[in-house]
Amino acid sequence: MTASSRPTPTPNSSTEKQAQAGISRRRFINRSSLALTAATIVPRHVLGGPGQVAPSDRVNVALVGAGGRGFQNARELMKLGDVRITAVADPAESWDLSKFYYRGVAGRGPVSAAIEEHYQRSESSFRCRRFSDYRQMLDSNSSDFDAVLCATPDHLHAPVTISAMRAGKHAYCEKPLTHNIAEARLVAQVAKETGVATQMGNQGHSKDSIRETVELLRSGAIGDVSEVHAWVQTTRWNPSLLHPPADGQPIPKRLNWDLWCGPRKPIPFHEAYAPVSWRDFWQFGCGALGDMGCHDLDSSVWAFELTSPTRVEMRAAGNTDKGMAPFGEVGYFDFVKQDGTSPLKIHWYSGGLRPRTPELLPRDKKLPGRGAVFVGSEGILVCGAAGGDYQIYPQSRSEAMKVPQPSIARSGGHHRDWIDAIKGGPPASSSFEYGAKLTEIVLLGLVALRTGEVIRWDSDAMTATGVSSADEIIRESYRPGWEVEA
Repeated sequence: MTASSRPTPTPNSSTEKQAQAGISRRRFINRSSLALTAATIVPRHVLGGPGQVAPSDRVNVALVGAGGRGFQNARELMKLGDVRITAVADPAESWDLSKFYYRGVAGRGPVSAAIEEHYQRSESSFRCRRFSDYRQMLDSNSSDFDAVLCATPDHLHAPVTISAMRAGKHAYCEKPLTHNIAEARLVAQVAKETGVATQMGNQGHSKDSIRETVELLRSGAIGDVSEVHAWVQTTRWNPSLLHPPADGQPIPKRLNWDLWCGPRKPIPFHEAYAPVSWRDFWQFGCGALGDMGCHDLDSSVWAFELTSPTRVEMRAAGNTDKGMAPFGEVGYFDFVKQDGTSPLKIHWYSGGLRPRTPELLPRDKKLPGRGAVFVGSEGILVCGAAGGDYQIYPQSRSEAMKVPQPSIARSGGHHRDWIDAIKGGPPASSSFEYGAKLTEIVLLGLVALRTGEVIRWDSDAMTATGVSSADEIIRESYRPGWEVEA
């Protein structure tokens, strides 16, 4: 079978896009201001119905990527009374996710049907528009949505979010923010230029536990931290596959495989790629480190305000095909901390690899299945996944420690913070400015892993010094019609 294709919309000039972005942003703000003015004259129940949010106070969101993670995001948005999901775009009409932890079905058909069922409980006439191509959605009459949530495979993150922001839409994107480093910098640049509200989908960043961990580390609870170990159990989705599929399979009905491949040169369809297990293949995903690094390196980057590492080394666990993520990896990031204290070394482990048990950990305690250990001059801090619940050792240090007063604003919820930012509140704490920085650090680990070389990073030149094979990973190529340009 041959995948069908869609015509590529003709892009506007960069100047026109930025102008449109500003106009759209002002239109949304002005609309909200007018609504507030009207509310002083007309009772809210007249505008929105008894107990309902007035339409002028709602944020309308379009969902791009309606797979398992996209469906989860949709469910979170549907919990918010001042949000409506008005459009869904996905190349697949439906996905069978019964083999994966998401379970059930997804795709633009089932997800949009669930969205309609939810909102029709209070608005019987509600309809959710459906698209196979997100570009057509953005080029259509897009006045019915203010924002775009991207939950596609990694290789489409930058094309979707950049297009959305340049169309004047606020943007949320799952982690990692982009598939390569050049994209991460461009996404941050476009977010700054357009002024839209943004949020990267590393949900643990919005929990109280990571804030407490960061506050403790900054307060000197364990002295000067010189070493961090972070680990996850995550491994390949295709455990028995040693190489990319040699042969293709029939393309599932109502899947536009050409659109799914997007900026990548189309290859024969195989169930090893989609749904879900695309993370195993470098042209589409970023493996375990790309999947989990934005969660489990987050507390280190946040606490010490880390920017670029000076040196990165990463080694695969076992033999692996050059086109596929390994079953696991172990690696090392060297940083100079912003406050001028001792250098910081971060150790990363995946696929079941773990650090040695710290000497200060009591014999009756075990390291969590996923988490991090911060090694300081006065003790250690052990936390769970994504900067989760912490313990400090030795016990005497913990007992003598004074818990610092909260210094980081608490979150109302990861999606809630983004919606509030859209409505004029403070920026979400994992905005694209922060998300791009964290993503770049994670992707540098992938550059080291994929090249097999020690990376000495020249951040200003965006170059791995002396490693020419890194260039094509740092700045990837795109097939015509899918280019990501400054």
